[in-house]
Amino acid sequence: MPQMIFVNLPVKDLEASKAFWGKLGYSFNEQFTDEHAACLVFSDTIFAMLLTEERFKDFTKKEIADARAATEAIIALSADSREKVDELADAALAAGGSPANDPQDYGYMYGRSFQDPDHHLWEVMWMDPSAVQG
Repeated sequence: MPQMIFVNLPVKDLEASKAFWGKLGYSFNEQFTDEHAACLVFSDTIFAMLLTEERFKDFTKKEIADARAATEAIIALSADSREKVDELADAALAAGGSPANDPQDYGYMYGRSFQDPDHHLWEVMWMDPSAVQG
């Protein structure tokens, strides 16, 4: 079985977060979704657990970072092409996300970033496969 990743993120409004990601074309695993959590599916092995802040506190003794003021993580998603990077970043901004940084274009690698409604930082990046092979 391939290793899987579950990124756990606190959200202020679970329904708003689900709506945001739904507008970007993502789905949720209903088996792990209820009124306190939603399992956002990126692929067969990559998931984000969107947890209400109350539920998130059940998993940590630390304070929840204020993502408006501090960066707790930058989560990067790969894309199949430069065009797909733009499509996803543009969709995120149209769905209520906000810009995070300027686009980064290194020729062999291209990326854009956005903040979701809870100000978590997301990057979408494409890398030229021939650059990886060399």
